Amino acid sequence: MISVIIPSNNEEGYIGTCLDLILGSRAPEGSFALSGMQVIVVANGCKDATAEEALARKGAFVENGWALDVLDLNEGSKIIALNAGDAAALHNRRVYIDADIHVTPDLIAQISETLDRPEPAYAGGRPQIRRAHTFVSERYARFWERLPFMATGVPGCGVYGVNAAGRARWNDFPMVIADDSFVRHHFRPHEMYGVPATYSWPITEGFGNLVRVRRRQDQGLEEIRKLRPDLANDMERTAPTTAEKLHLLVRDPIGFMIYATVALTVRLPIFQNRATWERGR
Repeated sequence: MISVIIPSNNEEGYIGTCLDLILGSRAPEGSFALSGMQVIVVANGCKDATAEEALARKGAFVENGWALDVLDLNEGSKIIALNAGDAAALHNRRVYIDADIHVTPDLIAQISETLDRPEPAYAGGRPQIRRAHTFVSERYARFWERLPFMATGVPGCGVYGVNAAGRARWNDFPMVIADDSFVRHHFRPHEMYGVPATYSWPITEGFGNLVRVRRRQDQGLEEIRKLRPDLANDMERTAPTTAEKLHLLVRDPIGFMIYATVALTVRLPIFQNRATWERGR
């Protein structure tokens, strides 16, 4: 059995599609990977119809033999939402999903089956970035997908799962920017399992928004280094080597230049991050 937790802040127009695709989840014949699945949408600080859009799917989940719980919190905080979702979870195996993620039918069952082991485990699917509307974002996305961390690792971008022994490695989620990085770096490579099923999510649109997202990612990693210096060594293992960078440059020079320019612009006092986080979709 598995609980799926979806923190959602102003996700009207996105959460419905996310849930509809989860409703299409399937397990291999004879498998109990999805038996009694619980999905928890944690609407937090929403000023739109996120909660109502999610609640409209409750009957469809019941028809599938699954539970859909919708929590509506006043405060807008992903970390508070994650902790509230954990508190409401009925099952020890957990999958955490962003509200704009599109899962494929086999993803959740494959993660659930992979997490069915006594030793600590972290699992994720194969990420695919949906086609961007702007040239810069599209080329950035295609280059990013080729980085070793994305292409061969278990990045957990937008979707990751942990079992009971893995979840026991930390208490509540701390107030950090990069919750996915915080979780991932609690696991050694041999404890991380990639499943073949894919999922997709949208890349942020436009050069300025790419800079803001990259700056936020860098700030999140630095925050974790200060909060948990014991995780610092593990956080370096995903960086590409010089040889890998040269290979990527030869393969996609335009993508490399866009990616590198974004990384350099992050250090400049332009495209400053806003007080309220926005995805830039």
